[in-house]
Amino acid sequence: MNKKEILVNKDRKLASILQDFGFSFSDVNKMFRNKDVKVDGIATKQNVMVCKGQTLTFFYSERMLEKKYEKIFESEDAVIVYKFPGIETDGENGLEKVLSAIAVHRLDRNTEGLLVFAKNENAANLLKKAIKNHKIHKFYLTEVVGEFKVDKTFNAYLKKDSKKAEVTVSNVKGKDFLPISTKIKSIKTTPQSSVLEIELLTGRTHQIRAHLAFLGHPIIGDGKYGKNETNKKFHQSHQKLACFRLVFDNIGLDSLNLKTFEKLPKWFV
Repeated sequence: MNKKEILVNKDRKLASILQDFGFSFSDVNKMFRNKDVKVDGIATKQNVMVCKGQTLTFFYSERMLEKKYEKIFESEDAVIVYKFPGIETDGENGLEKVLSAIAVHRLDRNTEGLLVFAKNENAANLLKKAIKNHKIHKFYLTEVVGEFKVDKTFNAYLKKDSKKAEVTVSNVKGKDFLPISTKIKSIKTTPQSSVLEIELLTGRTHQIRAHLAFLGHPIIGDGKYGKNETNKKFHQSHQKLACFRLVFDNIGLDSLNLKTFEKLPKWFV
């Protein structure tokens, strides 16, 4: 067994901290059951809130660590990886630190898919500018609850609540609501679920997850915008959402100009 001890840098739930290290949801629960997790030297079997300044100690085997990413492409300016679910894009244990590179966009912890990192400030500025000017096109695959036969662009408005770390979607523009646009195309549908291809035309926080839930088809495995009883029915603890394709216009970086990168999630293959 391996042992790791860390000093907690902000108030967070215990399971969330452990998942950031690459442990799966089931492995975290196993660690709790085996009393392999200690807070300030005291073993805990529950997903308690851990406060800044407390010491977290946990024991684990190497096989418990999930693969964090797969490298898809690398040049002197940028690296593109496929991030697996349960891993942060940035932060203390995020891929930005692992890769020693600059994240120019991000995916939610439990969303998997293609991510672009810059290896120098000039590349970071060009990539961020390209994203802002919609010159990097992001395509997602997701599986949602219910039958959803569609090939349409949906427009709405989204408001972010930073304190609750969630967003609200509405058909009516209100105070602090920003416009969103999501292109949705059905790939496969059954009465129980539908696989969709999504093109993100605007890049708001939790846009795809919240917009689909607003349309009555939450993503399977989404604990924030879906329903726990539904996720249990599908035996899914991570949302089935993946950024599977990136298409680059001429963005001023020779290694990425007019290139397309694609990788399908395992649950789709």
